[in-house]
Amino acid sequence: MKKLFSLLPLLLFAAALFLSLPNSSAAQDDPPGRVARLNYIQGSVSFQPAGEQEWVEADRNRPLSTGDNLWADKDSRGEVHIGSTAIRLSSETGISFLNIDDRTVQIQLAQGTIEVHVRRLEAGNAFEIDTPNLAFTLTRAGEFRIETDPTGGQTIIIVREGEGEVSGAGESWDLVPGQKYEFDGTDELGLNSQPAAAMDEFEDWCQERDQRENGSGSARYVSRDIDGYYDLDDNGQWRNDPEYGAIWYPAGVAAGWVPYHFGHWVWIAPWGWTWVGDEPWGYAPYHYGRWAFVGGYWGWVPGPLVVRPVYAPHLVAFVGGGGASFAIGFGGGFTGVAWFPLGPRDVWVPGYYASARYVQNVNITNTRVVNVAQVTNVYNTTVVNRSATVNNYTYANQPGAVTAVRREDFLNARPVGQVAVKVSAAQIQSARPVEGAALAPSRNSYVASTAKPAAPSARPKVPFNDRKVVAKINPPIPPSGGHEPAIVNAEKPAPAKPPAGANAEAAAHGNAAVANQGNEAQPGHPNSANENQAEQRQQHPAVKFTPPTKAKDEMYDVHPPLNNKPAQPQKTEEKKAPPAKSSSEHAPSSGASKPPR
Repeated sequence: MKKLFSLLPLLLFAAALFLSLPNSSAAQDDPPGRVARLNYIQGSVSFQPAGEQEWVEADRNRPLSTGDNLWADKDSRGEVHIGSTAIRLSSETGISFLNIDDRTVQIQLAQGTIEVHVRRLEAGNAFEIDTPNLAFTLTRAGEFRIETDPTGGQTIIIVREGEGEVSGAGESWDLVPGQKYEFDGTDELGLNSQPAAAMDEFEDWCQERDQRENGSGSARYVSRDIDGYYDLDDNGQWRNDPEYGAIWYPAGVAAGWVPYHFGHWVWIAPWGWTWVGDEPWGYAPYHYGRWAFVGGYWGWVPGPLVVRPVYAPHLVAFVGGGGASFAIGFGGGFTGVAWFPLGPRDVWVPGYYASARYVQNVNITNTRVVNVAQVTNVYNTTVVNRSATVNNYTYANQPGAVTAVRREDFLNARPVGQVAVKVSAAQIQSARPVEGAALAPSRNSYVASTAKPAAPSARPKVPFNDRKVVAKINPPIPPSGGHEPAIVNAEKPAPAKPPAGANAEAAAHGNAAVANQGNEAQPGHPNSANENQAEQRQQHPAVKFTPPTKAKDEMYDVHPPLNNKPAQPQKTEEKKAPPAKSSSEHAPSSGASKPPR
């Protein structure tokens, strides 16, 4: 392999560029290694980011996390993934992500109907669905339909596969497959159970969606815990490379196309700046794996087939300098932000606080050619010792790989493809850091500038935080001042006459999670809510690296549809690698990016 030495004396890891931003304290925990994603929209689906009051039309490639809300309007549907788990929303259905971390998924079903297919439930993990009158805890992987009415007085659960436990009004029930359970009431729960009827049209649609994943050819190369692998089937080709193995090449991209160019940046706590791609396949290749320029074309190199690869908000390096800002001056009065994709041999160090174990995992689970010793060395150099040693990034010297925008366009989440500024090799080489404060987010940094406000008719009539919800697990305070619903602990019986007001009700039930600790957090100040919880956080202890578990299809619930329709597997043709030049890695050019046939 041809080794490329950096010509940029001011090029540092993204971590060095971001470490001066809020939330970089070593007192914090590592962020979760997984997020949710709204991957399919039929009709009108609206989104409310954590800490915001307004609803906007949903973006299907924007990562979702604790505190975010979704609403599927009348005659609409949506599909959400958290790794291999699918959560499908029917008409007039609203959910909130009360908690998503490495061990817990907790979802509030405010009203409507969802179908949940948990393909794999790991030991020691919790998956809980909370409604206005009960908490439903999954105890075995399977398929479940949960429905609650707008008044909150009834919840219906159909267990198609798997098992679960319901808690509410101080009691609990074990749920077995093949049954339909109707729970009525709030202070006291009445139960009516009967054999489950045949699937309706909504569940038939859910089965069709499952089969799309079951038959995905890309699952041969990409872990089923990486959402979006099925999007690759119809949008590109897999080819085998003698150096990197299977590489996926996107189809239909324009000449001169480069990764991380068509999309926008948003601020999502606790990770910070996050890339949201515009392409229909633009999720998995921007948060997992690496990109390689092979044979004159950009291709995506996934990491190894392992269980639970670690999510990253982006996998780029920024052009810039040290100090307190990664905004840079290119000369001629242009101040901006510039970046390029990381290659398969580049180690990524996040810009937020992260332990050595986290940095090991986020790299080892996302690249096949980086080893633990290499990651540890980079971590010690850039994070522990705070050395200014320059990393020899694969594509650091290639102007064709670099995307640059003006500072204000970056901060305001504007479409990069429309506002990108072309920079020359001389400008990149002479780039200088701009004095000033860190590039902290503004109010406009949380939602894309092109996001359209949801129509009044396309949002829930009753705000989610005005709805009572029963929970067995007390959810954390969401980042960025997310909504705090009135939560009743399912393990404690509700009083016959609850006090008036959501806060009084929560206090009466001993719910510490509803304490109003996040009210001081304001948009544009992402560290406010986190500072209130700083004393609760502890740094991860140093532990010996444990190799990730290899993923196999038999570990996941992949089976023919439960409505007995025949499977329709998709075929993916594997071809030989494109003709190589003198090396497997070449300088990007302005030529066509479509791989040869």
